[in-house]
Amino acid sequence: MLKKRKITSARFGHLLETFAVNEALKQLSWLEDAPSAVGHWRTHDGDEVDLVVERADGTTVGLEVKAGSRVVPDDARGLRKLRDALGKAFLAGVVLYAGSPAYSTEDRIFVVPVDRLWTRV
Repeated sequence: MLKKRKITSARFGHLLETFAVNEALKQLSWLEDAPSAVGHWRTHDGDEVDLVVERADGTTVGLEVKAGSRVVPDDARGLRKLRDALGKAFLAGVVLYAGSPAYSTEDRIFVVPVDRLWTRV
């Protein structure tokens, strides 16, 4: 018999991150101008960006997924570090979250409800 497990907020966060990254990758595959590289970015300090998409011209977009209904400045720490490392090549960073609405937090970093991956705006 299978043992039932309670879905904790940490587990939900991992599930949402996996789902959102896979959904983004699926939608990227439909683009005429397909990305030249996609991957995950992590610093030696442990800061990370869940999905990094690079175009042939070197411009890059970062995607960070958070399961919370609010985004705090620390949630964009990895995107900030990626932006600072890439300079002008960093087009935008997006924090996908379980809340509403969409808004801009700082230079080239945006907060967007995760359901925008599958709903019309």
